[in-house]
Amino acid sequence: MITLVIAEDHQALIDGIRSFLEYEEDITVLGEANDGEMLIDLVRKKQPQIVLTDIRMPKCDGISATKTIKKEFPNIKIIAFSMFDQAEAIHQMKDAGVSGYIMKNSSLKKVLEAIRIVAKNGSFFDDAITTTDITSKEEIVLSTREKEILRLIGEGKTSQEIADILFIGKSTVDTHRKNILKKMNIQGKTDLIRFAVERKYDF
Repeated sequence: MITLVIAEDHQALIDGIRSFLEYEEDITVLGEANDGEMLIDLVRKKQPQIVLTDIRMPKCDGISATKTIKKEFPNIKIIAFSMFDQAEAIHQMKDAGVSGYIMKNSSLKKVLEAIRIVAKNGSFFDDAITTTDITSKEEIVLSTREKEILRLIGEGKTSQEIADILFIGKSTVDTHRKNILKKMNIQGKTDLIRFAVERKYDF
């Protein structure tokens, strides 16, 4: 039996998930919480196998709650359930210890699939999330020069401007850009710029 706790500040959404899971014989919802502090207290009392939690909640957000829960109960699996698909939010939840991340516009069938996969010690990240989004900072290995170039790309500099700043050739900058694209599994210039803007302070 999979035991579950749901944390979400919109009660109607909790009610919808509970109603959907009610007919699943292998899942039992032990309780619900409308803010992060309630979630932590509930987990301490019930110690469920799985926690499905929103990120933005009153009193204590899902990131802080996840860190506390994983510190006290490392075996409890946590799935983020959020409307935010920004890379930073995904990184923060992944670094906090979640085993899954689902977008709120996903179907309830996908929520059910995620719960069952994570319960079997797997991981589940929404199809809408790219590989780059779920790669943690620690998993990205860039050279010192690549980090410098990525920062400058994030500041809106062109390849020629970067070459002038770093006193290297434009062709060298272009080569580094290609290497960064490959390492980050990014497909093109637009995605590289977006990634650089989001991550320019990380390196």
